[in-house]
Amino acid sequence: MQGNLSAWLVKHALIHRSLGFDYQGIETLQIKPGDWHSIAVILYVYGYNYLRSQCAYDVAPGGLL
Repeated sequence: MQGNLSAWLVKHALIHRSLGFDYQGIETLQIKPGDWHSIAVILYVYGYNYLRSQCAYDVAPGGLL
């Protein structure tokens, strides 16, 4: 299921994978490590200034976040 944030990222050709929603309704995304900084900055510039990270982990060293 794709949420509003994921739809916005798709509209702006930002590569990610929607992982659905957590128990609080927060959309969870998978982003390549090399893309994290640029996506975070773009979201901040466009008004998503309340980025909330409940947890993040590497699938493997240098792997997906």
